[in-house]
Amino acid sequence: MSWNSFGRVFRFTTWGESHGPAIGAVVDGCPPGLALAEEDIQLWLDRRRPGLSADTSPRREPDRVRILSGTFEGRTTGTPISLVIDNVDARPKDYEGMPPRAGHADAAYQAKYGLRDPRGGGRASARETAARVAAGAVARLVIPEVTIAARILRIGDSPDEKRWKSLLDEARSAGSSLGALIECTATGVPAGWGAPVHAKLDAELAGALMSINAVKAVEIGAGFQAARLRGEDNADPALAGGITGGISTGEAIAVRAAFKPTSSVAALGVLGRHDPCVGIRGAPVVEAMVALVLADHKLLHRAQCG
Repeated sequence: MSWNSFGRVFRFTTWGESHGPAIGAVVDGCPPGLALAEEDIQLWLDRRRPGLSADTSPRREPDRVRILSGTFEGRTTGTPISLVIDNVDARPKDYEGMPPRAGHADAAYQAKYGLRDPRGGGRASARETAARVAAGAVARLVIPEVTIAARILRIGDSPDEKRWKSLLDEARSAGSSLGALIECTATGVPAGWGAPVHAKLDAELAGALMSINAVKAVEIGAGFQAARLRGEDNADPALAGGITGGISTGEAIAVRAAFKPTSSVAALGVLGRHDPCVGIRGAPVVEAMVALVLADHKLLHRAQCG
């Protein structure tokens, strides 16, 4: 079974490959009557798209979204919303004859399926995250009471924003790459979303963020630091990250996601166009996944508790 769908009530499925004709998402379970236009999605995609600076992939993708279904006269109908983003600057020849690349999913895909799409990683490419951002834009409409904002906390080993440009320049000149730490805060989440056992809100957020390409660790609240504290110190609600017992407390929800360095680097002989730090474009993706989880849990809570 190949899992390409996420969510229970508010559910989305992504499709497409990095160097195929298009990528996209189908959003199902969205309540009817919400105002939705392509511009509502585009503003979030524009924050993620490549080619905007020397510190991102030079691949020139406008990432223009088209809504094919699920709306009528500018409002959602309650039926599946199909979103399409054309790939217009793919260069599959960059990957011709390339063996499985170190640090990539190439070998794992080959082992699982018996074949793989060598063109930029296919489904394993970070290009897939554009579809998540599009779906996340719809999710935000379901949770207008919530404000979600992510930012870069660290690039490489430095929390000093003034150093990031020089670090990226050095890595790019060396044919290498850097990782990043992204923090996301969701404010306005009411108390009560989530569930005590198999649908813990923190577990679902962690799973959602770990599903993002290149994310290797997730913290909620105090995160790993909690393991170093004494019980009386860790009882501070501020360290819980807005979730206790798998259920939101009404406080701001704080999560952090660690992005590994981009695996495609010239130092390992990999050709093509790639981000020197994939985490730079990770913040909109983290926001989208948080929005998708919260929208799903709002509807789940309403279904059980009214």
